[in-house]
Amino acid sequence: MYDFYADTKTKPTSEMRRVVLDCVVGDEQKDEDPTTTDLCTRVAKLLGKEAAVFLPSGTMCNEIAIKVHTNPGDEVICEQSCHIINFETGGPAAISGVMIKALHGQNGIFTPEQVVQAIRPNSRYMPKCTLMCVEQTANMGGGAIWPLEQLQAVASAAKDAGLATHMDGARLMNAVAKKGISAATYAENYDTVWIDFTKGLGAPVGAVLAGSEDFIAQAWRLKQQLGGAMRQSGIVASMCLYALDHHVDRLSDDHDLAQNLGDQISKLNLVKEVLPVETNIIIFDLKDTAPTAAEIVALLRSEGVLAGAFGDRRIRIVTHLDVDVAAGEMLMAGLNKYLNSDAQEVA
Repeated sequence: MYDFYADTKTKPTSEMRRVVLDCVVGDEQKDEDPTTTDLCTRVAKLLGKEAAVFLPSGTMCNEIAIKVHTNPGDEVICEQSCHIINFETGGPAAISGVMIKALHGQNGIFTPEQVVQAIRPNSRYMPKCTLMCVEQTANMGGGAIWPLEQLQAVASAAKDAGLATHMDGARLMNAVAKKGISAATYAENYDTVWIDFTKGLGAPVGAVLAGSEDFIAQAWRLKQQLGGAMRQSGIVASMCLYALDHHVDRLSDDHDLAQNLGDQISKLNLVKEVLPVETNIIIFDLKDTAPTAAEIVALLRSEGVLAGAFGDRRIRIVTHLDVDVAAGEMLMAGLNKYLNSDAQEVA
């Protein structure tokens, strides 16, 4: 079974698993785990920040950042398709008591003008806008990469109005690999940023959230409040370090495969549109005459391929280190079978 549902499906390689045997561990909560400390130091430097904290997931990174940056009743500016709004089970409301101002961007990317328009006037009747969040790359925008100038422009618009800025960098390293722009450069106008190790980088657990020393001190308090330390976390941090050393450059392989698949999918008779493919995510919409996305996903599963239905007519395919050219050929064989004919033949 070839799994194109998400890059979160990656499994640690044999080489990645072996590093665990020799890693040095200690009590993370007492700052006694040197492997975790090494990981946080490296990621903070990579992102151009003063300090960092190791967390179980990227969702936890987002929710802790929102909690530190806001007070209950505040408003957070995000793009309407982002992970914070759609895939964190209402965390901003449940954990931080904040409202969300959802902007309608282009493939997950909005403009500084939209930020300015979204910020409410200072009024006792209105929520106070205190935080703006971006997602690099934009997952549901088809893995779209924020242009550097636009990232800087929206951050400037937010900061001019006194807002904090946060970057969901789940796939930031995909943007780095594609554009050759450093992670620190992408993140330089953002108060907080994190990267995920469980997606294209292929580790089984973990994300690292970075910011100022004061921010990380507050983030650690919330980490304790939400569940505490992971104790001998070097066991998993060692695999994240391996990912930094061995799995960043190979992200380009995922991008090349995605580009090739996107080109082929765009030519299928029953495909209406493919969002621009920049990194490792392919999102495409089906024509009204095609079976539903759920039906196509079920048919692909019967062919030994997993994909994701994201709406009645939308399918998402994600490339990663566990799917290669042969897997792509199998995927395309299934898509050709069910989407390269008229609806009557498919039915």
